[in-house]
Amino acid sequence: MIPRYTRTEMGRLWEPENRFQKWLDVEIAVCEAWAELGEIPEDALIAIKRKARFDIARIDEIEKTVKHDVIAFLTSVSEFVGPESRFIHKGLTSSDVVDTALSILMREAADIIIKDIKELMDILKEQAFRYKNTPCIGRSHGVHAEPMTFGLKFALWYEDAKRSLRRIETAKEVISIGKLSGAVGTFSNVPTKLEEIVCKKLGLKPEPVATQVVQRDRHAEYMTTLALIAACVEKIATEIRHLQRTEVLEAEEPFSEGQKGSSAMPHKRNPVGCENLSGLARIVRSNAIAAIENIALWHERDISHSSVERVIIPDSTILVDYMLNRLKGILKDMHVYPERMKANMDKSYGLYNSQRVMLALTGKGLSREDAYAIVQKNAMKSWKDGVSFMELLKEDPEITKYLSHNEIKEIFNLNYYLRNVDYIFSRVFKM
Repeated sequence: MIPRYTRTEMGRLWEPENRFQKWLDVEIAVCEAWAELGEIPEDALIAIKRKARFDIARIDEIEKTVKHDVIAFLTSVSEFVGPESRFIHKGLTSSDVVDTALSILMREAADIIIKDIKELMDILKEQAFRYKNTPCIGRSHGVHAEPMTFGLKFALWYEDAKRSLRRIETAKEVISIGKLSGAVGTFSNVPTKLEEIVCKKLGLKPEPVATQVVQRDRHAEYMTTLALIAACVEKIATEIRHLQRTEVLEAEEPFSEGQKGSSAMPHKRNPVGCENLSGLARIVRSNAIAAIENIALWHERDISHSSVERVIIPDSTILVDYMLNRLKGILKDMHVYPERMKANMDKSYGLYNSQRVMLALTGKGLSREDAYAIVQKNAMKSWKDGVSFMELLKEDPEITKYLSHNEIKEIFNLNYYLRNVDYIFSRVFKM
């Protein structure tokens, strides 16, 4: 069943009407090339271009008998064109048409995804600057590490998106390949010039050496790129899911008027959008594995890849388009709670300053090992007893032997940790 979402631009791209139209576009381009080479009469070409069309219901009806979709398509077209249809598909094998048309479809799908990523980057940049100087605790292993700003999370995701953009642009180039070299790629029944002419007309490059098909490592690279984009989306979604946990609640995805989070518990505001994105990323990843397994075919071609691609390529492009658009909505309207970020920072009693204390002690001449032991002893006591780390340091003679109260206080200055945010932003946003 086609999801409702496929009624968008990406979904329409993969519907039968457009897929068959791309086949017809390739066939007509081939006829034009034959005419340029003097192999099809000009009046026949005019008739073909005027009459050529297809009927999807008729294609389906014919396919029930012939069990071959391209033959069914060509038969339907010939019923509209008449005698001149004998020139259509001249010298070609089915994969010449199907693979070349698939490249066009994948290129157009890439254009939609490129647009999505650029729009996502605009939102990430806007949010990065909005929260550029909003302090929050950085975490490693889910545990308080050192302070950062919330805007740096968006700056990081922006940089991720830049790499995703470069990857999909490269994948688009890799897949923009046509193949019109016959049954095993030897141009047995078509001149080499024909492929050059047709590919130029369609905005493609010829496959330098082919079998019966365009080589599937191209498709695998494209699909792996989609998997990486989906993984980057999941990375953001996972972070928001953690930040929305009740115990953290520094940010949460939008919760619209009238929305309900649970059939049983009216209080619930769940990160269902981000959970949805995390789940869909798994599908896109698994589709990439299937694409990689399509690379190895028997000899010059078997058909094991075909049934797979009919599912994974439309599904993954549709899903990635959906994921990027859903993420845009989540990030644009997400709720952010700076006061909660400050309160969460205070929950670790200032322990995030431990490295600065250790470095200050080594700066006074202590060995790193001795400084670490002294600081860790106070840190563990602070955590165990739930008391201020700074006050414990002021009371410890092993500390005050080297650091005055004012020096200790200055170590706990939050601004120290944020002093290079401008520098990081200048690198990311090229200011």
